[in-house]
Amino acid sequence: MKKFKTLLGMSSMMLILAACGDNAEETTGNNEPANENETEENNGNNEEGNEEASGEWMSDVTVLTGGEQGVYFPLGGAMAQIFNDEVDDVQATGVSTGASVVNINDIQDGMGEFALVQNDIAYYAQEGTVMFEESLDNFSGIATLYPEVVHIVATEDSGIETVEDLEGQRVAVGDQGSGTEANASQILEAHGITYDDINPEYMDFGDASGGIQDGNIDAAFITAGTPTGAIESLQANRDVVIVSINEDVIGDITGEYPYYTEYEITSDVYGTENDATTVAVQAMLIASNDLSEDQVYEMTKAMFENLDVIEGTHATGSNITLDTAQDGMPIDLHPGAERYFDEQ
Repeated sequence: MKKFKTLLGMSSMMLILAACGDNAEETTGNNEPANENETEENNGNNEEGNEEASGEWMSDVTVLTGGEQGVYFPLGGAMAQIFNDEVDDVQATGVSTGASVVNINDIQDGMGEFALVQNDIAYYAQEGTVMFEESLDNFSGIATLYPEVVHIVATEDSGIETVEDLEGQRVAVGDQGSGTEANASQILEAHGITYDDINPEYMDFGDASGGIQDGNIDAAFITAGTPTGAIESLQANRDVVIVSINEDVIGDITGEYPYYTEYEITSDVYGTENDATTVAVQAMLIASNDLSEDQVYEMTKAMFENLDVIEGTHATGSNITLDTAQDGMPIDLHPGAERYFDEQ
């Protein structure tokens, strides 16, 4: 069966961070099982669930993030830094990508080991629904992280105040096949609007922000943690409005798509005149099933013991906690992450 494919935005600037470790083919210290029997026992305990425990230790780890104007990019870079600094024999690199759908496809194809994605997109991928034509099964969950808020942004002088006002306008709906694009399509559909009723433009957050500023597009869907750099950059040059979704329509959306929740963007977030009511999904971290249980355990532990590094990189990092790490988790945990949480 044919799988939905998109191209990885490898031409974007890589965030490469120094790492420690001697030889990619050797593991030492806590990364090595105590004995052969222990490895076999761990593998046996996970036979009924996923098959991650049979994976291997990988020294070179790629963390797939998102566009450079979004939140995934700095957070993924901070995670890569933690992995490099705290986990022996790991050299991690944060890479800018087209985000959720691209990341899942690349994890499936062995082109990355960790990735930031939306929880709804992870669910669709494993179910083989919406933008995925077959079930993808080479990844598991690590943790849910923070709310990913669907922003519908325009300038105040555009005259766009409601979702219905988008009809006939040039609207950025996210990269083609991205999580944002899925959100845009579903929200427009809930208002009785299709892409035939607008002039859709497929672009990342940075291009969408620049397009609005230059007058090349009228509005944009941006699904990201708050605040997101693309909107802050736009607000620095133009007065913006965040369009609200009608409460009745929010009820329809959350009823049909259970991974959405209602969310309020207060005016102080972007310096807008009014609060905006919209919907949100959850950002989450996934890992390839090709990684061993021991490696994912060590990397999950390192991340949660150094959350101050992530919070220091972006304000959204303050939302990442152990208490909420499994809220809205739509897929099975990787055995390494599950072992870490079981110990807490």
